[in-house]
Amino acid sequence: MNEIIKQKLTLLPDQPGCYLMKDRQGTIIYVGKAKVLKNRVRSYFTGSHDGKTFRLVNEIEDFEYIVTSSNIEALLLELNLIKKYDPKYNVMLKDDKTYPFIKLTAERHPKLIITRKVKKDKGKYFGPYPNVGAANETKKLLDRIYPLRKCSTLPDRVCLYYHLGQCLAPCVNQVEEEQYKQMTDEISRFLNGGYKEIKKELSERMTAAAEELDFERAKEYRDKIVHIETIMEKQKITMTDFTDRDVFGYAVDKGWMCVQVFFVRQGKLIERDVSMFPVYNEPEEEILTFLGQFYQQSNHFKPKEILIQDDVDLQMAEQLLEVKILQPQRGQKKDLVKMAIKNAKIALTEKFSLIEKDEERTIKAVENLGEAIGIYTPHRIEAFDNSNIQGTDPVSALVVFIDGKPNKREYRKYKIKSVKGPDDYESMREVTRRRYSRVLKENLPLPDLIIIDGGKGHVEAVRDVLENELGLDIPLSGLVKDEKHRTSQLLYGNPLEIVPLARNSQEFYLLQRIQDEVHRFAITFHRQTRGKTAFQSILDDIPGIGEKRKKQLLKEFGSVKKMKEATLEEFRAAGLPLPVAEELMKKLQSQ
Repeated sequence: MNEIIKQKLTLLPDQPGCYLMKDRQGTIIYVGKAKVLKNRVRSYFTGSHDGKTFRLVNEIEDFEYIVTSSNIEALLLELNLIKKYDPKYNVMLKDDKTYPFIKLTAERHPKLIITRKVKKDKGKYFGPYPNVGAANETKKLLDRIYPLRKCSTLPDRVCLYYHLGQCLAPCVNQVEEEQYKQMTDEISRFLNGGYKEIKKELSERMTAAAEELDFERAKEYRDKIVHIETIMEKQKITMTDFTDRDVFGYAVDKGWMCVQVFFVRQGKLIERDVSMFPVYNEPEEEILTFLGQFYQQSNHFKPKEILIQDDVDLQMAEQLLEVKILQPQRGQKKDLVKMAIKNAKIALTEKFSLIEKDEERTIKAVENLGEAIGIYTPHRIEAFDNSNIQGTDPVSALVVFIDGKPNKREYRKYKIKSVKGPDDYESMREVTRRRYSRVLKENLPLPDLIIIDGGKGHVEAVRDVLENELGLDIPLSGLVKDEKHRTSQLLYGNPLEIVPLARNSQEFYLLQRIQDEVHRFAITFHRQTRGKTAFQSILDDIPGIGEKRKKQLLKEFGSVKKMKEATLEEFRAAGLPLPVAEELMKKLQSQ
């Protein structure tokens, strides 16, 4: 614990609020809330902690706090701060998917569609359906039963749906509004849970048609009834009131929380959502934060009713979500909550072994690598590699690993601009100069460790740029490959020395993954660049040949070799004007 933290701990107030933990670069790495700021924040720096909390505390170099007037205000502020700063130790629900609705349009000739956007357009929306398959199957069923139009614009003749009996063909037939009203009313009742009533009416119509000896019509009704039974009665009815509700249950073990959410729609349990994450505060507080993020920061639909377990602060939850929340004590609702809790416990048990293995491969490997080199834990590692063929189309690539895992959103590609010929050292100087000049200019996060895919010459070239040109002091290492192009040695220090790493250690495997990934990324980019220039280089300087004619020529002749063998007449037949064809032939012959 440094002196700044020691002094700030003595000034913490006995009031509710939020606190923001920062690392040595001033980046906010964790946001929390507290009923009493003094007690909560001090708890991080006293006593012993488990592995994940220890890693968080080990990175904290400073903190800030914001006092609020109530616990609910602290909770709302925490949600906003997490959304704003996206701290790496907080749970951030990035699931931005929207669930589909079935829409009955409000047009003269209405139709049924699947949509993920709800608009104020007088249409009727039913859902949402967390299971998109259920939405599609229900729509297909309704399409078979009710012959509404399927096309977006009315054609000038009947389509296949008319012949299948699934459309009234308003494009050529006069369809009365009363007929549409009857169908849309039945569809609305059906989607609001009244499909059993619709089935009963269809059965009565089938019987009446059979008595009138209209067996073809009776068969149509019978097929519709079969479709309803096949699709709608697959799912067991869990509730009889047809209310849309979400059921939350959670379990905590070994510092991890699992939350299971059951989606009940029209009395049926149709889908569930599972989230698992480390917790740093009391479970009763973590679940409130989770609820806020689940509905406020993701696109989850708020149902009419939410069921939660007994140890959640009911008043806080209702203030936060502004929806009816129950903590059932008996009956079917209580059984649903128990089932969610039971599933959460099972999921935690099953996942612990996988989590431990993943940690061993990633964050623990990063910690061990830092210890072996003698630096702070390199949470952010940036690695570079060059690629060219005898100096042609030289490129470089950057990959970023955070806590031992690739972060592909931050990968970068570089075309070498200032280097002529095969000069790996100068290429590496150029790309690191461009990268870290921009990092400084835009105040982007600096890496904890830079890895260069290369030997001493590559590393020293980069060190010269970082220290002498940019004034940066960042740990820098090189990865050397053996004669079989496999990761062999890690170089570090000034002067560079070999860092002894066991070949079967997780930190060595991590270096292999980093080196393989940056090499793959660089090679892929080089092939893309070379593929473009191989064809462009011959045709680029010819007036009258642009992208469209290049593609046309390649499609017509297949290769540059075939073009060299072509005659002027063949180029004219391919659509080239005479002057352009003559210029192309001269260029090809000179090549």
